[in-house]
Amino acid sequence: SGGGRQWERRARQEKKAAARQVQLEDSNVTGKMKYLAAYMLLSLGGNESPSTEDVKGLLSGAGVEVNEDELKFMFEKLEGKSLKELMAEGKDRLVSIGAGGSGGAGGAGAGAAEEEKEEEEEEEEVDVGGGGLFGGEEAGGY
Repeated sequence: SGGGRQWERRARQEKKAAARQVQLEDSNVTGKMKYLAAYMLLSLGGNESPSTEDVKGLLSGAGVEVNEDELKFMFEKLEGKSLKELMAEGKDRLVSIGAGGSGGAGGAGAGAAEEEKEEEEEEEEVDVGGGGLFGGEEAGGY
């Protein structure tokens, strides 16, 4: 049964490594959010209608590389909309996809963490045997 636990642990580690790889691949998508974040920061800072140059200046000043095509694409999507309109639209979209589904994911994560903790405790209690070689109960009184 010790070999089975090691296999399960190794399988969990491989699953975590695969999940990290997926996150790295998705970072290209989430990297595009920097333009919207900069736009929002400028808007919240008092610039009611930030330009592409404003966003580029903010990001460049922070040492962030700017992709002109991605920035242009974002501004095409934002054209004619205020920050308040964009946030209201985003809120409506979040409501339409249902926030209830994400609650289950948090519970599953907590359960997995608890399960992992329990397994660690079990691992500490594992008898490695040795047939009383080191004077344990199985030593037969030697």
